[in-house]
Amino acid sequence: MTTDPAPRRPTLSARTAAAAALLCLAPLAGCSAVFAGTSTLLGKDSLVVGVKADQPGLGLETSEGRFEGFDVDVALYIADHLGVAEQDVEFTGVTSAQREEVITGGEVDMVVATYSITEQRKTEVNFAGPYYVAHQDILVSADEKDVDDVRDLEGMTLCQGEGSNSANRITEEKGIAAELEEEPAYGDCVDRLADGTVDAISTDDLILAGFLASDPSAFRLVNAPFTNEKYGIGIAKEDVAGCEEVNRAVTRMYQDGTAEDLLDEWFGETGLDLVTSVPQFEGCG
Repeated sequence: MTTDPAPRRPTLSARTAAAAALLCLAPLAGCSAVFAGTSTLLGKDSLVVGVKADQPGLGLETSEGRFEGFDVDVALYIADHLGVAEQDVEFTGVTSAQREEVITGGEVDMVVATYSITEQRKTEVNFAGPYYVAHQDILVSADEKDVDDVRDLEGMTLCQGEGSNSANRITEEKGIAAELEEEPAYGDCVDRLADGTVDAISTDDLILAGFLASDPSAFRLVNAPFTNEKYGIGIAKEDVAGCEEVNRAVTRMYQDGTAEDLLDEWFGETGLDLVTSVPQFEGCG
C-alpha cells in the first residue's frame, strides 16, 4: 500500500493556538502547561508520521516521493482508527538517531519506524504497542557459508546504522570480539556488505528480510535469532490517552486479520518465521 504525501497541517488548530497565545501572556510556566495539554493524537484531523525512508518492506521512499512498507501500512491503519483519512496523513523520513528528537520537538505526531521499546527511550517518549516483536538476526553475503549463529561473528567486521545498538549487543553484551563500523543508515551497510568491505550486518530480522527480498541472490539470512525487539509506536510522553487508543487500534489490527495480511504481503516470500498473534503490550504512561 502506498500513499502520496499530503500538505503539512499545523499541529494545533487555529482556535487552540490563538487561545494558547493569549494565555502565554501569563507567566511562562502557565504557557508550557497550555501547550503540553494539547499534545495528543485524539481529535486530530491530520497526522505527521515519521517512518524509515531506506528500509525495503518496512519504510521506503520511492522515486515518486511516496512511502511504502509494513510500518507505513500500520501507521495508516492506526490513523484510520483515529478518524484521520489516508490523504490527511503526511509521512516524513527519519533515521534511527532522529526518532526521539522529532517526537520531543513536535515535528511529528508519531513515529512508526522499527522503533524498539527500551527503558532509556521511555524516559523521553511514550510508546504504544508493541505492534510487532522482531528478533535480532544476521545477514551475510550469499557465498558466506561459515556463519550459522552469533558466535561465528568472532573476528569479523560488522556494520550498523547510526543510532542503532544492534552490533553493540554482540560486542559488549555477548563479549564477541568483532570489529564495529557505523554508517548513516542500514541501506549503506547493505551496500558495503554487497561490495565486501564488511562481513555481516546484525539487526532486526524484519529489517534484514526486507533487504534480502530486494536482492535474494546476493545475501543470506542466517535465521539464528538471539534477542526480542519490541517495535513500538512512539508518541509524546504525556499522551497517555492517545497511547491507549493506539493500543486498541493495534489489537483490532491483529484480531481482524489485517496484521497477518500485511506481514504476508511484505515478508511472506522471505522464509522468515512471522508472528501473527497480538503482542503483549508494555503499557502506557
